[in-house]
Amino acid sequence: MQEKEALFGKTLAEIQNIVEELKLPKFTAKQITDWLYKKEISSIDQMSNLSKKSREILNNRYTYGLTKPIQVQESVDGTKKYLFPTTTGHFIETAVIPDVKQERHTVCVSSQKGCKMNCLFCATGKQGWQGDLTTTEILNQFKNIPEFSKMTNIVYMGMGEPLDNVNAVLRSLDILTSDYGFGWSPKRITVSSIGVIPGMKEFLKRSNAHLAISLHTPFDEERLAIMPVQKVYPIKSVLEEIRSYDFGKQRRISFEYIVFNNMNDSMKHADELVKILTGIHCRVNLIRFHEIPDVDLQTTNEERLVAFQKRLIQKGLTTTIRASRGEDIFAACGLLSTKELNKK
Repeated sequence: MQEKEALFGKTLAEIQNIVEELKLPKFTAKQITDWLYKKEISSIDQMSNLSKKSREILNNRYTYGLTKPIQVQESVDGTKKYLFPTTTGHFIETAVIPDVKQERHTVCVSSQKGCKMNCLFCATGKQGWQGDLTTTEILNQFKNIPEFSKMTNIVYMGMGEPLDNVNAVLRSLDILTSDYGFGWSPKRITVSSIGVIPGMKEFLKRSNAHLAISLHTPFDEERLAIMPVQKVYPIKSVLEEIRSYDFGKQRRISFEYIVFNNMNDSMKHADELVKILTGIHCRVNLIRFHEIPDVDLQTTNEERLVAFQKRLIQKGLTTTIRASRGEDIFAACGLLSTKELNKK
């Protein structure tokens, strides 16, 4: 028996096509999206302003589509990591990061099951790639966590490379930011990428969300050693594409830089970083490395980290050090799902 398709995660245009195909009244499409994205229900039967006949027709072909997490880990700092099952029997992780002082609650969502990119420092890459997430599975991580009503920000920085699954990511952004959907401002959403240029061009053209590029070293050979994508999409080409785009005042570009001990934390690296980012109005986020099994990399010490930040600031780059969160629950993406996969 064919599995029913989920309604949750469909754009308004997709719902309109469904309504037309099922020969339902045209106004039903807007009613359905209101139920999906503006109200708290758990089944099609609860869409009470649809006729009984319309609900029966929808139930024959579709399901509502939300899936609860099967496991949660909580850190001493309040960070939580949820484990969600997928329809293919794989698992994905979602992190919820509270910042009480700034009254921010950020959800970090995954975009793929595993990852093709195999960056040396990433636990998800060790799983390999098991497939793209659907728009339903991406948005489910946002909608179906207990903290949903508290969320102020969304980052696509979980498992997978978002711009390698760009169409599903863009559909999810449409639903998040449209009036028919959740109505969020794009300024509250950041999509992170290692620099998949075709997907990045589509994202910049079709969305107004912020972009974060994972850089990690300004030197080509070093970047290739830890990020195989450098061979296909060199960082110089990524930066050329970014320079050609007008970000304006409302959209932010940032660069993520994991600082490894005695590898990319020298003043030579800082100076070269300033050189390659010249002319781009951006922010650099320095990140402490969360160690993962079987990888011979360590985070830099605090003294070198602060010195690195100071050098970048002195040279004119806005630079922050991201606070480490959830280290006691192995918050680095991929560790919890890898553990679950290994049980099978």
